[in-house]
Amino acid sequence: MKQSFVSDLTSEQSITTFLLVCEKEIRSTKEGKPYLRLELGDRTGTIESRMWDQIEAVTKEVEREDIVKVQGRVEIYRGKPQFAVQQMRKAKPEEIDLADFLPSTKEDVEKMFQQLLSEADSIKNPWLKKLNISILNDPKVAPRYKRAPAAKVMHHAFLGGLLEHVVGLCGLAHQIAEHYPELDLDLLLTACILHDVGKLDELCFDRAIGYTTEGQLLGHIVMEIETVAKAIENIEGFPAALKTVVQHMLISHHGQYEFGSPKLPMIREALVFHYMDDLDSKLAAARAALATESGDEMWSAYSGALQRKFLKLDQFLKKPEAPASK
Repeated sequence: MKQSFVSDLTSEQSITTFLLVCEKEIRSTKEGKPYLRLELGDRTGTIESRMWDQIEAVTKEVEREDIVKVQGRVEIYRGKPQFAVQQMRKAKPEEIDLADFLPSTKEDVEKMFQQLLSEADSIKNPWLKKLNISILNDPKVAPRYKRAPAAKVMHHAFLGGLLEHVVGLCGLAHQIAEHYPELDLDLLLTACILHDVGKLDELCFDRAIGYTTEGQLLGHIVMEIETVAKAIENIEGFPAALKTVVQHMLISHHGQYEFGSPKLPMIREALVFHYMDDLDSKLAAARAALATESGDEMWSAYSGALQRKFLKLDQFLKKPEAPASK
């Protein structure tokens, strides 16, 4: 069974353990010698890895998303741990527990999904209510909605992460609509529930979190527009103008062209939803950085998503004050 987790690999050491192959590619040194560049991981994170010798058999036997037994040495390279793999083979089914290899939400998935169904049922607009419930009750959608991550890396990048993100957004929508009564809560809830439904097809998450071929070619915004359009087609009499509004809420939710939105938010609810989504995702990334062991008493691990570290405020405020100068 698994002996060491990635989060344990913080100093130079020799290890034997089981890891998931998240990425795999053959590269060449400046001298032209091929080597294997790998990203290996488990539920606690990933580690950049290299295999320099005897890579031919491994290259043929091991594929991305395989779980492997590895032996090698962790080295500190440019301040970060890197794993030099000496031996590798595919793991046998009886040697592994899949729960060791993909991070999952700590929340109750079934309870969150029931809460989401209640949010959809609370929508007063009959057309929007029917649209949301029809998608959430689709037997091809519901199981994946419960399991999907919200992203590969940026935020809520764990099984059940999408559901956790969406339920949190629904709660935020109620608070914001109460504070700004001119906003249409039904539209905000619809955006919460549907804005990332394309990620069910954009991402693959059976063993490793990655992108499907279609996801890489199209992206989740294009994919969810198609999903929602098909659902609307099955609702006889759905108003054409309301369909346009829903589609605009979806295609504008990244907020800016450079972040992948085909259009800027041009409805106030679309503008508000963009900032809701942005806030929830960025705070989740900050939370993840602060929860990751950094080896520094005052600062979090570096967040690649937000390109910074975060001060551990509670630790900082505990610092004894310097004596006042006389």
